[in-house]
Amino acid sequence: MIVRTLARCDWSTTAEAMRAFTEARSQDTLDELWVTEHDPVYTQGVAGRPEHVHAAGAIPVRASNRGGQVTYHGPGQVVAYSLVDLRRQGIYVKQFVFRLESALLKVLEDYGVTGHRVAGAPGIYVRLDDPFSHAALAGPRDPRELFRGLGKIAALGIKVSRHCAYHGVAFNVAMDLEPFLRIDPCGYPGLATVDLARLGVRTTWQEAADRLAGHLVNQFMP
Repeated sequence: MIVRTLARCDWSTTAEAMRAFTEARSQDTLDELWVTEHDPVYTQGVAGRPEHVHAAGAIPVRASNRGGQVTYHGPGQVVAYSLVDLRRQGIYVKQFVFRLESALLKVLEDYGVTGHRVAGAPGIYVRLDDPFSHAALAGPRDPRELFRGLGKIAALGIKVSRHCAYHGVAFNVAMDLEPFLRIDPCGYPGLATVDLARLGVRTTWQEAADRLAGHLVNQFMP
């Protein structure tokens, strides 16, 4: 897998570059991982509904062909786009998502934070009252309160074309979280959003990006 660290960039330009890369690739094209940071933007996935954006203000809202609903990208967030040939990896979409989430869990573990999956809600969550607790989430959780006591620290959304995946994950490191209050993150009203800084973890964007890239590459090693 080729890893490319991009300078902070415009989301729309990067999304178009991913689409073009995926459409042009052949069975011999190496998988790539693009790690970047975006200017402030809201992106609406294919299931996105306008009512989940309450007050975009000066932040642009862009349509995306990834799965899922609305999310926010901005400075202080590590965005990792995994451009992977699923057929060559011998995996299906669910396995791909599982591996992306596994890499995020490993990054949090590096920082002493315990991440959690929530069934039916892709991404990674932490306990707001004790993010360093190793206790598992009690289940099954009440579907009316799936996120009680939890905050989302990483979002996930992908697109698959001709068995090749792109888009990926967004990991909150140290950012202005206020824009998340203007939307229903990932379509869930009231879902809290957190970053490493709010959990008391001090790190740099580059260190977090390097850790995430390393764990993602390990997930797709032959």
